[in-house]
This record gives sequence, C-alpha cells and structure tokens, in this order.
Amino acid sequence: MALHRFRRADLLAQPWKNGGGVTTELACMPVGASMAQFDWRVSIAHIASNGPFSAFPGTDRVITLLEGAGVALRSPDGQINHRLHTPLQPFSFDGAAQVSAELLGPDCHDFNVMTRRAACKSQVEVLHGATSLPVVRQGLLYSAAGSWRVNAHALAPEEGLWWTDDLCEWKAAPDNAGGALIAVLIEMHMRATP
Repeated sequence: MALHRFRRADLLAQPWKNGGGVTTELACMPVGASMAQFDWRVSIAHIASNGPFSAFPGTDRVITLLEGAGVALRSPDGQINHRLHTPLQPFSFDGAAQVSAELLGPDCHDFNVMTRRAACKSQVEVLHGATSLPVVRQGLLYSAAGSWRVNAHALAPEEGLWWTDDLCEWKAAPDNAGGALIAVLIEMHMRATP
C-alpha cells in the first residue's frame, strides 16, 4: 500500500490565475498529473475575492466550508444557487458548470474534491464520532477539527493521510468531543484493457 501523511502547513499554496485566491493541493492521482489529466484531486482553497470558479468538464466536484463565513455559489442558468455558509456540510455540483462565487464575509477556506467522471467517483463524509469506514482502494482522511486516531495513526488538527493501491479498512475515533474528520473515499471504475 502507498500511504502518504501530510500537514496542511507544510504544503505549498499556489495562487489562482485570476488572483482571487490560492489553492493548496493535498493529493492528486496520478501523482503529478496536470489539471487536465488527474483522476482525482483534493485541495484546500483560500477564497479572497468574488469571481468565477474554473470549469472542469467531465468532473464532479464536492466543496465543503472549513473556515470563514462562506460563499454564495450561482450559475447563470440557475441550476446552482447555493449558500455555502454552514461549516463541514459537503455540497456537490457538476465541474463543467459556470459557477461564480460571492463571498459572504471577508474570505473563507474550502475543502475541495474533484473526480474525473470517466475514471472514478467520490464519497465525501464528515465524521464526528468513532466509526469504521467502507473499504476502498484509494482515498484521503483529513482532520478538520480536533485530534483523531485512525488505526495506528494519530492525526492532529490539519493533518491527514491518503492512500492508493490497497483495500484499507479504516477505524477512526476522535480523541475528544468536537472533532471533525473529512473522509474522501474514491471508487475507481474498471477500465477496459486494450
């Protein structure tokens, strides 16, 4: 199994092309894939100004507010009209949608999952108590609040781990009340062999 641990503070934040924020990539598969070639990608965005989200045709997106007042998400066709203002409540939408974001406060931080529809799908859950997670070959766990014990691994706030290439059975439990662990479970689609 390929297991990778990370701390949010140790990862590099990349500025957006439009200057409206920065993104910190937590994991991307295949490793090093470009924005046009990833199967799945997990990141944290710091949104500092109003503006459009980049469109990613062929992808599904899940956004979860981590910190701040949040954003109002709208598409010109009216298909998306959502106030992302409650922390730790995942919201799913089509990555191809033309979405604009209007800040509800000075700025915010969001947890983002993107999956290439032809390659895989994701299940994003926010855990608050002890649980056993479904077994999947790829995924990511991130401590959004509090300290967690995940099998033999201790995760402090803003720490996480991701894995590939093995069926993992994870048992997670918070060390104290008020904990929140974001679980991203990736189910890869079977690909035809040539």
